Amino acid sequence: MRQHVNPLSKNFDEVEKIPSSIEMFNDSKLPLHLDIGCAAGEFLFDLALANTNWNYLGIEIRDKLVEKAKLKVRESEVKNLYFVFGNANNILNDLYSKSISKTFKSISFNFPDPWFKKRHHKRRVVQPDLINTLSNCMQKGALIFVKTDVKELFDYMDYTILNNFNFKKIDQNNINCTQNFNPKKVQTNREKYAISKELDIFERIYMKI
Repeated sequence: MRQHVNPLSKNFDEVEKIPSSIEMFNDSKLPLHLDIGCAAGEFLFDLALANTNWNYLGIEIRDKLVEKAKLKVRESEVKNLYFVFGNANNILNDLYSKSISKTFKSISFNFPDPWFKKRHHKRRVVQPDLINTLSNCMQKGALIFVKTDVKELFDYMDYTILNNFNFKKIDQNNINCTQNFNPKKVQTNREKYAISKELDIFERIYMKI
């Protein structure tokens, strides 16, 4: 079930800064993947345990879910996983966070809230300003992964990303194992649900050029 939180609320004007990689992870030299809209982090926990050759960072706008995820990290002592609370657009536009953004090898948007009503499209997480921010800080060759079961949302995200000329879509077969943050094809809860209901899943990969 999708739980609506208005990302444009002034409650998110004050951002939680992303710590340095040394503060977040046991091995800061591992490639870093960011998942935006990570909910309670089940997907990232599965990834972190299945692939210890990467570090994983999740950003989530619902504070109770982030608290739950952070507690689970402390209790399980997972060393390649970290969570941050807040609006991803505000966090990644923060001057301090921009330096961390340069280290992202890949970013994923997995089944984001579609905000179906047209007047609410401005609340969608993938916005031109966010993509412009990412295009200015991500290194050449870094990847963006999008996945959703809503065709209209997929078309919107695809148009928004490709409207920035610093990104191009690429074939998934062109991704080698060292670029893949998810080599064991771990699935999100929403993806499992969509598959069980035989819903179409739309996905694409974009590369910073």
